[in-house]
Amino acid sequence: QLQLVESGGGLVQPGGSLRLSCAASGFTSPYYAIGWFRQAPGKEREGVQCLNSWGHLTYYTDSTKGRFTISRDNAKNTVYLQINSANPEDTAVYYCAARYGTSCPDVWTAMNYWGKGTLVTVSS
Repeated sequence: QLQLVESGGGLVQPGGSLRLSCAASGFTSPYYAIGWFRQAPGKEREGVQCLNSWGHLTYYTDSTKGRFTISRDNAKNTVYLQINSANPEDTAVYYCAARYGTSCPDVWTAMNYWGKGTLVTVSS
């Protein structure tokens, strides 16, 4: 069974940085897409960034371009999300999610496997 475990969330000041980690295990195929999604209080879940099987990047929200960076360490089966220049609008529960296949989906509901999430709070 594919399992995803997020870590690294916490309190960060506006303008600060944070790195989230997602430890993945149980893949039964080398072809999968994996990414980060978030849900702010009172808002719908939204995609942040996703890597497809070939390492191509999909952006879901323009507000994180240039500030957030997704990366993958295949040797450690870990995906990261580097958050820079954090602002209060980034406050959310951040989820790691994956699905088998080669491409990142257009909508977050198409991801099949989800971690439990890690809370990021941006506040002074």
